[in-house]
Amino acid sequence: MKQFFLKFFTWWSGQTFGTQLWTKRYGELVGQDEQGNLYYRTRGGAIDPTLGFERRWVIYNGYAEASRIPPSWHGWIHHVVDVPPTQENYQPREWEKPHQPNLTGTANAYRPSGSTLASGKRPKATGDYQPWTPG
Repeated sequence: MKQFFLKFFTWWSGQTFGTQLWTKRYGELVGQDEQGNLYYRTRGGAIDPTLGFERRWVIYNGYAEASRIPPSWHGWIHHVVDVPPTQENYQPREWEKPHQPNLTGTANAYRPSGSTLASGKRPKATGDYQPWTPG
């Protein structure tokens, strides 16, 4: 019963019941990335009259986080390229780094040297600060 309510009311842990129905009725599976995310478009590449172009969407494998879309699929999902990576011989460029998810809010997040979260202590003032005093 819990799974039913989670699927019906939550969107951040996979697809909702409405998305599942929409995908079943109107969607066409285009492909899957290395993380298990599934990519869909309107069946037959039909143009949505409201948008003026085909709808494209992703169903995440796990937590819904937009930074989990790898570069090979990013261009397709955002209508930058018309051909999905499954229909072309996509080769990453030598300067492309491997995909890394958004680490904000995790223990692996970037902490600059002056951050209180980096070491737990604030660095001492260097003497270049002069507080404002009124009048």
